[in-house]
Amino acid sequence: MDYGTLQGILTIIVMVVFAGIFYWAYSSKSKAKFDEAANLIFSEEEIATQANNSGDNK
Repeated sequence: MDYGTLQGILTIIVMVVFAGIFYWAYSSKSKAKFDEAANLIFSEEEIATQANNSGDNK
């Protein structure tokens, strides 16, 4: 096995991994999880917790 063959095999493996990640990211199964994660910043509980912890605790 020469260097060119090894490069070709590695390229195919990387392409398959990329396609798998692409499929996972855009699949309908992941949409609900990603929507929830995107809206975490707007969570009222998180904002209240940050407001209570923002003062100096001396």
